[in-house]
Amino acid sequence: MFTPAEKLACRRLVELALEEDLGEEGDLTSRAVIPLGLQGTAQFVARSAGVVAGLPAAALVTTAVDDSLQFHSAVDDGIRVTQPGTVLARISGPMQSILAAERIALNFLQHLSGIATSTQAYVDAVAGLSCRILDTRKTTPGWRLLEKYAVRCGGGYNHRLGLYDGVLLKDNHLASLGEGLAAIRKAVESVRLRLPESLLIEIEVDNREQLYMALTCGPDMILLDNMNLAELREAVELRNQLAPKVLLEASGRVNLDTVRAIAETGVDRISVGALTHSAPALDLALDY
Repeated sequence: MFTPAEKLACRRLVELALEEDLGEEGDLTSRAVIPLGLQGTAQFVARSAGVVAGLPAAALVTTAVDDSLQFHSAVDDGIRVTQPGTVLARISGPMQSILAAERIALNFLQHLSGIATSTQAYVDAVAGLSCRILDTRKTTPGWRLLEKYAVRCGGGYNHRLGLYDGVLLKDNHLASLGEGLAAIRKAVESVRLRLPESLLIEIEVDNREQLYMALTCGPDMILLDNMNLAELREAVELRNQLAPKVLLEASGRVNLDTVRAIAETGVDRISVGALTHSAPALDLALDY
């Protein structure tokens, strides 16, 4: 289920979605052809296999359209659906209201289920290894909390939610402070001095020299950006020698064809922007 923060974010999105879809006049087609008092029942069904995510969002849509609508989930978020035609949820009440909620509810369900399904594919690809699949901040503006929720439904893990809850020293941060070891140390020392000790500190590097310098500065994690397999293996060996407790995260050049080999290098984390910015919608429908 949604956390309080995710529920609040979803309510905001639902308000925007209703405003853009219903406007001030509402559903003109249904008003013209559906009797006002006509009651009905419909069910959300899967047309293809995948992982379900977003049922709480669909429920919020229905109550926002008409609080007399009844929404009942038939499965839980995170379940893997294997058979087309599987019923995910049922909705009952005034038919005009059901039709007004249909597309918006499906938009939430299809998008979030698509992310969960894509994430599960990456998680399956590294099954049996200790490496975790992480998301990134490459999310749809306004949708970040819900998209990261969907990643968890698919078995993935969340990287930092935003700039406010984690420290990642990237190339542009370090470039503004100078070059080499001194710049990295200065950045880490500034973080240790000014921010809470509980915050994880991560440093981005893109070559062995930068990795060596970063390992000597005491970060919690190092991001290995766009390294090939040989470079990743060398990075793991160097980490094991100098700072075994530092986690290594691989990023860049990651897809379903490459993720297993990347995980086999020994890195601890693999971050995949495609989980949220490129996941296709899962094929779902509302049948009456």
